[in-house]
Order: sequence, then structure tokens, then C-alpha cells
Amino acid sequence: MQSFLYQAAPMRVLFGPGSLARLPAEVEHLGARRALVLCTPEQVAQAERVAALLGERSAGVFAKAVMHVPIEAAREAREVAGQRGADCAVAIGGGSTTGLGKAIALESGLPIVAIPTTYAGSEMTSIWGLTEAGVKKTGRDARVLPRSVIYDPELTLTLPLGMTVTSAFNAIAHAVEGLYAHDGNPIVALMAEEGIRASAAALQPLTANPRDLEARGDALYGAWLCGSVLGAVSMGLHHKLCHTLGGSFNLPHAEVHTVILPHVLAYNAAHAPEALKRVSRALGTPDAARSLFDLTAHYGAPTSLRVIGMPPDGLDRAADLAVQTPYPNPRPLDRAALRALLQRAFDGASPEA
Repeated sequence: MQSFLYQAAPMRVLFGPGSLARLPAEVEHLGARRALVLCTPEQVAQAERVAALLGERSAGVFAKAVMHVPIEAAREAREVAGQRGADCAVAIGGGSTTGLGKAIALESGLPIVAIPTTYAGSEMTSIWGLTEAGVKKTGRDARVLPRSVIYDPELTLTLPLGMTVTSAFNAIAHAVEGLYAHDGNPIVALMAEEGIRASAAALQPLTANPRDLEARGDALYGAWLCGSVLGAVSMGLHHKLCHTLGGSFNLPHAEVHTVILPHVLAYNAAHAPEALKRVSRALGTPDAARSLFDLTAHYGAPTSLRVIGMPPDGLDRAADLAVQTPYPNPRPLDRAALRALLQRAFDGASPEA
């Protein structure tokens, strides 16, 4: 019998079509009076709808969330929240918007209500990330964990198919890493396997019909589970590489996860056989790493770092950054092997152990 520690996240989850309508009551439940609505510049219309729904409880919209949360954007958001007397933040969007809410909460403790419109999973973790001078730093702090999460599949119906696919692979990456985390446990493993299965299974019907509400709900369910896994365990090589590549080279977050995932899984395969068995079972395939690579190509997602903007002269720096700070991973970190992994990912080659 395995001994383990499992700590459940103290948050509320509202799930289902039409759940957005419950936002005002949820803000009231937090005891908040003024909620600043956060979004990216591209999601202003959705954010204004949320602000209108809040009525007099709205402190307006701050529409400057961007990838990897630059420290400058975080500082401006904190200042605006203070100026407008906000005692709550409502983050509608993907990981960039949730990350901006976390950046505000990290210093102020402002409670967050997260309304995901992608499958990023950040809303289920106490992990924050800030990028300063080209380096992305991450950490964990209970203050940044959203108090409430509203999963409304209707808000994801217009998510473009390309973003749908990479966002789903981003979610799967959270669960895969949770399966070989040194502090994993049977509860996390159950959530991870089911999250991978649900996320992968939603892609085929969504490819046929991106407005399939049932499939959108399945994808959000998978993202919820996968995000919960990441929130409960330590991050390893996969997330370290993705944070390095994203923060240092400004690569798109979900696409980086999509490209890197099969290669890291292959790298760790011999050192994490039980994790590979669970991933294979969830995908219904005997070769998890190769199947993830093939699925990526099948759904038209990027399989190469080159095509998402990675400069070839940055591979050596990325390998150096990846081994700079020790962190837990099933297979010891070998600079030469990681450099070879990055080269295969850059070229779009099939993953190898």
C-alpha cells in the first residue's frame, strides 16, 4: 500500500452551459463589491459582457493581458486595481488572463474569479509566472489560487479550431507530468488519466464541428482535471522547458507545450514506466510518445519549434537554462541529451528516448 499526502484545493467550481449567469452571485458570495474584469485585447467584447452582467459591482475592464505576464503589465494592472478600488478580479480568457489576475493577487491578495475560455488549466493551480528581462520566473503561492472557477462551455464555442487543439494538448501535458511527478499519488493519477482521455476524445468531434456543445463541455472537463493535477504536484522537465522557451524566446504558450510534450515523454519513458502505461491506456495506444506526436500532426497542430518562431541559435541557450536550477524529474537532466531533444523538437522529428 502506498502512503501519500493529498491536499484538495479550497475553491468552488461552477460547471455547465449558462454558468456565466451565476457570476454576480459568485462575486457576492466572496463578499466583494468592486470587481475589475481582466482580458486580452482580443477579448474585450466578452469582458464588456461580463462587466455589464456585474452591473454596479463592476470596476471596469482592464484589457492588457498578454502571454507570459510581463512584469510591466502586472505592475500596471495592480495600479489600476488600486485606483478603481477593486476588491476582486474577474479573469475571463485563457492562461494569460488568469496569470495576470494571479500577478495582482500575488501582492495584494485580491480574490480571483476565473472564467476560462480555453483549456489552459491555470485556473486550478496556485502557480504564478512573471517574465522580466527575458526570463520567466514561476512559483507557488496560495494567494493566487482563484476562489471560484466558472466553466461555461458556451464561452468556448468560438474558440478557433487551431487554438482548440493546442490548448487541449497543453491540458494533456499537465496531466502527463503529474503521472511521473515525485510527489504524485493515486488520486492525482486517476484524475490525470481521465483528464487525458477526456481531452483527447473531445478533439475528433470538435474537428468535425467546432460548435459541438457536448464536446466543448468534455474538453473543459478534461482541462479541469488536468489543471487540478498540475496544481497538486511538482513540475518537472516538461514545464521547465516550456517556461524557458516561452519566457526567454516569447513563443506561444500552448503551441510550445504541444511541440515539446512527446519529446519529454520519450526522454522520461524508461524511468517512468507506470506513467507511460497510464498515458497509453488513456489514449488507447501502445506507444504514448509516438501517438501524441502523430495526433498533433493529425489535427494540424505544430510539431516543430521552428514553425512557431524559435530561433535556431537559441537552442544552446535553452539547454543551458534548462539545467541551471535543479528540479525533480524521473530521468536525471543531461545537458547533451536535452540539447538533442530540443534539436528534434526544432526539426519536427519523431520523439526518441
